[in-house]
Amino acid sequence: MSAYLIIRVKVNDLDLYKSYTSRSPAVVNQYGGKFLVRGGEPTTLEGDEFNGRMVVIEFSDRQAAKDFYYSEEYQELVRMRAPASSAEFILIDGFSPAP
Repeated sequence: MSAYLIIRVKVNDLDLYKSYTSRSPAVVNQYGGKFLVRGGEPTTLEGDEFNGRMVVIEFSDRQAAKDFYYSEEYQELVRMRAPASSAEFILIDGFSPAP
């Protein structure tokens, strides 16, 4: 079953963050991930206003998403991203309708 990383990011140093975003797609691809949402302008229809970046990445399953996130390659990028932003990463399984 597909699994999704849902990521909310507030950027405080755009130049440093751009160096992260220029390198992260290669690591996402390496672990079989596919960007479904990357950036864009969020519109809050209900709840607290969010003025940051939204990212959704699809993986083949939960383990593939964890392998990506905890990989040495991605953790190197986390160390680059951390001083430039604050982020929330949520891992959730996709929906599988009943037969």
